[in-house]
Amino acid sequence: MEAVFAVVALLFVLFLVLGAYVTVKVVGAAKRGVDRTLTQARRTVEDHTLRAKSFAQPGAQGELAQLRLKLRTSMRATQDALHAGVAEDESLKESIGLFERLSVHGHELDGELKRLEAEPDRAALAERLPGLRERTEQVVRSADALRWAARDRARRFADDDLDSLRAQIDMEAGALRHWTTEEPPATAPPPWPEAPAAETPAAQQTWPDTPSPTAEEPTRPAITPPAPRAAYPWEKKRRPESTT
Repeated sequence: MEAVFAVVALLFVLFLVLGAYVTVKVVGAAKRGVDRTLTQARRTVEDHTLRAKSFAQPGAQGELAQLRLKLRTSMRATQDALHAGVAEDESLKESIGLFERLSVHGHELDGELKRLEAEPDRAALAERLPGLRERTEQVVRSADALRWAARDRARRFADDDLDSLRAQIDMEAGALRHWTTEEPPATAPPPWPEAPAAETPAAQQTWPDTPSPTAEEPTRPAITPPAPRAAYPWEKKRRPESTT
């Protein structure tokens, strides 16, 4: 009886532990989902704010907003393209490693541009704009190169697969339409040359003729008449036919 209680208690504890584990997992997944949603919403709001600043604020402030918006758009598009393609092409892992190193410079540059938005010294800001513009172009160029290379690689694989599939389909279609395949016309065998007619002398003939009767050999009648049949005493004599 005590063993039964011990087993029941052990099962109860296991169920509690399992329930707690599942609860933690569900809460963690929900929290991550909420965090992703909040992050996405914050990014969307910030992007719209930067777009509005780039049109509304003239001068250096507007150009800073344009640089930040261009940098963030390129980096986010490259990140999405690489992470989406690595599931089918593992060779993109090296590209993701390079992008992560590039992201460090991108985040530093974005933070510097964001801090300069509140810079009151317009003259100093104007002096630093060419350098900031060049750094932004370098990061954006590198991100675009990685993104387009990954897309070109995926498209190349898709084209190769399509070419192979089309060749297989053409082969299968030809096999299904086997009756439409024109067979080469049958060539007649070349005629054998006729043997020249040999002049065989009368004394030498290939096939002997049927011997004809000669004068020395009497001609036999075609049918030999039968000998007169002997009469027997029990046979009646035939009466002469009447002429009347």
